[in-house]
Amino acid sequence: MEGCKKPKLFQPSFIHMSGLRVNSFFHGNSSGVNFYIILNPIDEETGKLQVSNCSGSKTAGDWNLSVTPGMDTSKVIIDLTRNLQLCLPNATDCCTAPLCVLETLQVLACHDSVVLAHLLIQAEIYANSSFTGNVSEDASVIPNQAFQPLGPCPCDLTDGACDVRCCCDRECTPDLKQLFNESCFTGVFGGDVNPPFNQLCSTKTDEYTPDWFPFLCVQSSLNNTPFLGYFYHGSICRSTPRVPSFKIPLQTPHAKVFTGYSQGDPIMTEENEYFTIPQQSMAGQCVGNAPVAYLHDIDVKCLTDLTSYKEGLPHDVRINSGTGDFIQQNVIYRTIADMGKFIAKSESLPTTEILCQNVTFAENYTFICKDENIEGINVTVFLGRLCDGEILTQRFTAKFVSLNSNNAEELSGNPGYQVGKPVRAANMNASDTSGSLNIFQPAGRGLCTSATDTPVLFGLDSFSGCILEVGINEDCTLLRGNVTERLNSLIQATHVGKRRNSSYSDVNDWVEIIRLDPFNPNTSVSTGNLKGICPDIPANLNIRIIFADVGAVQGIPRQEILAVQISYSTVIWQFQCGLTCENTVSFLPITASVQFIKVPAQPPIPMTRFQINYTEFDCNRNDVCWPQLFYPVTQFYTGEPYSQCLAKGLSLAFLVFLAAILSNPWFSKVWDNFLI
Repeated sequence: MEGCKKPKLFQPSFIHMSGLRVNSFFHGNSSGVNFYIILNPIDEETGKLQVSNCSGSKTAGDWNLSVTPGMDTSKVIIDLTRNLQLCLPNATDCCTAPLCVLETLQVLACHDSVVLAHLLIQAEIYANSSFTGNVSEDASVIPNQAFQPLGPCPCDLTDGACDVRCCCDRECTPDLKQLFNESCFTGVFGGDVNPPFNQLCSTKTDEYTPDWFPFLCVQSSLNNTPFLGYFYHGSICRSTPRVPSFKIPLQTPHAKVFTGYSQGDPIMTEENEYFTIPQQSMAGQCVGNAPVAYLHDIDVKCLTDLTSYKEGLPHDVRINSGTGDFIQQNVIYRTIADMGKFIAKSESLPTTEILCQNVTFAENYTFICKDENIEGINVTVFLGRLCDGEILTQRFTAKFVSLNSNNAEELSGNPGYQVGKPVRAANMNASDTSGSLNIFQPAGRGLCTSATDTPVLFGLDSFSGCILEVGINEDCTLLRGNVTERLNSLIQATHVGKRRNSSYSDVNDWVEIIRLDPFNPNTSVSTGNLKGICPDIPANLNIRIIFADVGAVQGIPRQEILAVQISYSTVIWQFQCGLTCENTVSFLPITASVQFIKVPAQPPIPMTRFQINYTEFDCNRNDVCWPQLFYPVTQFYTGEPYSQCLAKGLSLAFLVFLAAILSNPWFSKVWDNFLI
């Protein structure tokens, strides 16, 4: 049995350290094993490791060693306790050079003066470039930037520390500048506060320089530059405390705080905080304190277990309706009957040691809205029992419905479509006019027999499909009919609503779907006696929706659908098999795609023959724009007050008129007669 003992070692056994802490693991029984740390165990003359002996302690210089014992594996932690800040004037306990620590460490595991294993650490740690000192609350007077630059180095944002990529920062040593010397900030922000501007006479270049440039160029020193005041216009800058996340400052009682919600505004609570529901972040993880935006539906799923489970926002929190009033949530609690839909994974654990707890499986929020206000909130909470070792898939939904709708249609204050909302469809040929416009939502193996449908969402191009199993003896005509029938089942409608609030009783609120039927091949054309080949299979359904911005509601574009076209793309299906084709099936993928095409609400004004032929009068393609000769005296010019521009323009016109009179020959005759 002695030969079967596992070797005792560190894993990893060599570490290159660049931070304040590193971890390693000692594999083996640590009972009776002592751990020591040795500083600089390398011989300076030979450059080799010194002979290890079991002498030392758990501290060496600025280093500390701590061990967390385990049954077969022990965690070894090595910490650096010194300060890594660069030295400021008259400062101690700091780093005098950017390379602050360059040392070699060795950790020994000993038992009865016998070395069992050793860990080698090469520490190469640079000083911290961030500032951690106290920030002064005193006000700083900023000079008038219309006459004097704010500073010689605008990218120098941190006092007493080097700002990365800011090559004009005086706190950056030459060694640090080598790290980002090729990526320095350019222009005014990078320290070039007085760059030569294009109107300066000294910046004339032979390329793309008009002939009249010497007549209109500016003779000026670089101290008088248009870049003055380029970043900030103010007189006093005072540091203010940051507002906590998801909380806004309290308003004064006399201020008019709530005048109604607009689309995208966060919903507020009675405590003037954001109303939050768990939502998915861009990284795919669930964030528990994500605000709910007005008129933005939510449907997310979050994975959790019993150890990481956290309760959400209490349901007794009252919501601001948008007018300053507060609404209580109407909460209904239900118990999950089939927990298999929510429990994604269950580990096999002894029943006597399982720890279980009643938790929330799902929460469905329904916001009842009218115009810009919230009239009520209905919440349905589904509870269940979650045990240790099980992974729960929580589901959170939020839906905004109109108060005037009878069937909880997702209508909003904006009559136009909103991105992400389902496209409304209607079947005008049926007694029940409600219709559907869907695409595939595959499940399982992706077969069409298990695929479901999902609505077409406005503004989101989509592509989905499923796989159809086909035998080698499949009749081509029957196959075309089956594929066409499966694709047509997605479009149970004859019309599509122009707007989200299109009325079924008004035909003018709907546009008819333009259908381009699939190609019907000539049945007399035969492919011979070949099996497993069928041409002209309509396997691709193409849905094209044309929409446009026809106005705006409270600054939000109002989008309407102008036309809808449905077409089919055909493919040649051929049976695929291996060595034998008997008793096998082949696969035919069928797809459905949705494309949204945005067009101008009105056709653009066609160009005249003069605009096409004489391009020198086109202001978009020439530096000289004669049609805008009097632009400074029009109301579109905002560089100066309109009254001053008008006065200067009239003065200039008077001088031109006076010069024309004085240059006329008859004026000299009148003047001579006057003198006589």
